[in-house]
Amino acid sequence: MEAVLARPSPTSEKVETREVRAPAPAGAPDVRALLHTPRHSTAPRPAVLHIHGGGYVMGAPEMGAEHHIQYAEDFGTVVLSVDYRLAPATKHPGPLEDCYAALAWLYAQADELGVDRRRIIVSGESAGGGLAAALALLARDRKEYALAFQHLIYPMIDDRTVTRPAPSPYSGEFIWTRAANLHGWSSLLDCEPGADGVSCYAAAARAEDLSGLPPTYIACGALDLFIEENLEYARRLILAGVPTELHVYPGAPHGFPMVADAKVARQAERDSLEALGRALARPSD
Repeated sequence: MEAVLARPSPTSEKVETREVRAPAPAGAPDVRALLHTPRHSTAPRPAVLHIHGGGYVMGAPEMGAEHHIQYAEDFGTVVLSVDYRLAPATKHPGPLEDCYAALAWLYAQADELGVDRRRIIVSGESAGGGLAAALALLARDRKEYALAFQHLIYPMIDDRTVTRPAPSPYSGEFIWTRAANLHGWSSLLDCEPGADGVSCYAAAARAEDLSGLPPTYIACGALDLFIEENLEYARRLILAGVPTELHVYPGAPHGFPMVADAKVARQAERDSLEALGRALARPSD
C-alpha cells in the first residue's frame, strides 16, 4: 500500500483533480475525497461515487486515480472518490456514514458541478464494493438521495463467510485469504463475525429485503473467497426484481485485474467499462 501511494499522482489535461471536504454528521471529522472533473464535457453530466477497497482496514482514494481520470475522459463523468475512515480505528457505522456524507455533498454540489442527479451511481471494489452495496441500501431506506446504479466488483458483503466452510478447496487461496477476511470483518464489527444481529448496513448480504435497489453489476473471480456470497446476492437481487448483471471469471482469484496482465483480467476490465458506460448514459425521458 505504501508503494502504491508513493507513486506520482496521475494527471490529465482533460481532467481537473482536486481535494474536497464533505461535511460529516456532528462529532465526526469532515470527509476527505478526491474530485475528478472533466474540463470539456457538457452539463448536465453523470457522476460516479467511488469507494476504494482494502478489507475495511487500508486503502485511499489515490489508489484508483488513474482509472477515475479515465472514466472522466471516456464518459464525461464527474468522479468523487471517498477517503472514508478505516477500521479498526473507526468501527461500523463510521465508514458507511462517511460514504453517505460524500453522497450528500455530491447531491448538494450537483448544480455547481453540472451533475445530473438522476445519473449518480456508486461503485467499489472488495470492501469498497461492500460499502457501495450498503450505501445503496441506506440510501433506499433513508429516502433522501437516489442512486441510479450500483457497480460492485468482487464485493465484500457477508461477514458469515468467515464462519462457513470454503466454497471450494481453491477459493481464498490467493490475495485475500480466510485469515485476511477474518481480520477485516473483526476490525469493522463490534462483535464476532457471523454473530446474530449484524446490521445489513455493515454486511449487505444480511439485508432481508433487496427490492427497490438500483440496477446492479456484480463481477467476481471463480477462485475468489467471495464467490459464494456474490452469487447468492446476485440471485436474490434478481428474485427481488432488481435488474442484475453477473460476471464470473474462471481461474481468477480476488483482485485479479490489479495483479495480472492476463486475458481474463483484460476481459473483466472491458466488461466493467461497458457496464459503466451503459449506466452513465442519459436516461430516456
